[in-house]
Amino acid sequence: MGQVQRTSLADQAAKLLLERIRAGEWQIGAKLPGETTLGPQLGVGRSTVREAIRQLAGRGVLQTRQGAGVFVTALDVSDDWDVVLRQADIAAVIEGRIAIETEAAALAAQRRTAADVRAMRRALARRVVAGQSTEEYVDADMVVHRTVVAAAHNIVLLDLFDGFVPRVREAMIDMLDLRPAETPCDANSSGDDHEAHAELVQAIIDRDRAAAARLSRAHLTGLKAALG
Repeated sequence: MGQVQRTSLADQAAKLLLERIRAGEWQIGAKLPGETTLGPQLGVGRSTVREAIRQLAGRGVLQTRQGAGVFVTALDVSDDWDVVLRQADIAAVIEGRIAIETEAAALAAQRRTAADVRAMRRALARRVVAGQSTEEYVDADMVVHRTVVAAAHNIVLLDLFDGFVPRVREAMIDMLDLRPAETPCDANSSGDDHEAHAELVQAIIDRDRAAAARLSRAHLTGLKAALG
């Protein structure tokens, strides 16, 4: 019973401490007062303060430096990335993609390999013929974008892109399913939309960083308008 109570007190102390950090009492890089000071302020003992600090350190808010003390490393607890994307409106999600993919396209134009070129061309060809279902068309579209990001050879950008895929895929499927029933799923693949993808890939093949970034931004800005 006593252990349950101590854990409960540590949770409460961690919550109070986080509230003070959120309120701006300490900024990033600031050193927290010692346990003997924080304990009375939080209404708990030193061992409970230590447990509260361990909790917040585990959540990325605090860092304990041996011999130096406890320092603030973030002003709030980060939500799970999937939760953030699910809660965000689609316009915000596309704006995130614009930031990621515009830079990725520019880097791809600089770093792409022969294997990257083959992957992008295969993805474009698949996108042209996709259309048996809305899901197939959207998946083929996402593959093109992923090959572009992969050609940047930046693991962080690729991981961020992959995090966006489920949310964007869902929104695109919903949008396309609202079209008239007689409209084929690949209606855009042979028109301006496919041409925009082909031009982007060609700019990367030509190692034209400026054009690749411009074309990526223009395409995704149009997507934001369509989904917004």
